[in-house]
Amino acid sequence: MASPMRNLLTDPARYLQSFRLFLANSTEHQCMREFMEQQLPAVIASIGNGKPTINILSVGGGAGEIDLVILSKVQARYPGVTINNDVIEPSADQVLKYKERVAGTSNLENVKFTWHEETAYEYESRMNAEKKSKKWDFIHMIQMLYYVKDIPATVRYFHSLLEAQAKLLVILVSGTSGWETLWKKYGSAFPLDDLCSYVSSADFKKILDSAGLKYQLHELPSHMDITSCFTEGNKDGELLLDFLTETYEFSKTAPPELKRQVMEELRKPECSEERDGKVFFNNNLSVIVIEP
Repeated sequence: MASPMRNLLTDPARYLQSFRLFLANSTEHQCMREFMEQQLPAVIASIGNGKPTINILSVGGGAGEIDLVILSKVQARYPGVTINNDVIEPSADQVLKYKERVAGTSNLENVKFTWHEETAYEYESRMNAEKKSKKWDFIHMIQMLYYVKDIPATVRYFHSLLEAQAKLLVILVSGTSGWETLWKKYGSAFPLDDLCSYVSSADFKKILDSAGLKYQLHELPSHMDITSCFTEGNKDGELLLDFLTETYEFSKTAPPELKRQVMEELRKPECSEERDGKVFFNNNLSVIVIEP
């Protein structure tokens, strides 16, 4: 009998709902912001040397929260320089939110935004068809490589677009995170289809090593409050479980034994920490900065 489980991405509205709840319940964006504040200035120290214009490519820019933090750091490092910021983002809803965020943000006079409502693969195919290979001073791919069919090929392509002093910055879940544990154990039981792949920084480092690319790795501690997942029938808990398993209505469609095992796993120290009656899932991230 075919399993009634289906991938969360088959319902974009529920995916976005669960993703926003994940952001609200986790320190995901806080720890990224801290990295951008403290470490990014050193990363971008050479990308715009002597250039009148800096070209930045955001692959999977989402609703732009982190993109705008990055832009503010580039502006601070290169005052007055014109910045072309191109964004690849397949979700119309996210692009709209990004545009609204830009409209409500001051000090962006010297930034020119171009949105491409398409996937990274569609962008690459279109550029190849148009025989264009624009070079970039800074490319970032934040939490998006899970939604790419061929990760080595995608990284190779965008890496090939780097200028001599440029950097490619990737953020993924860490090989030390609860995601790694959960996916390695139960990934094969979740309905992946072709919509996403489970990749952590541990897998990604192997890809970079085999491609002979030079990179630096930074670990960002992060957690997510998943306490509500353990209250039967709790709406937020159900959405967070969907997000953790990439499964549409996991608690209703998963076989009872799988659900029991996953709920048990989520409480184990390899995945989470219990403090003050709450359960905090280990959401550690890795930032990988790749050289041209």
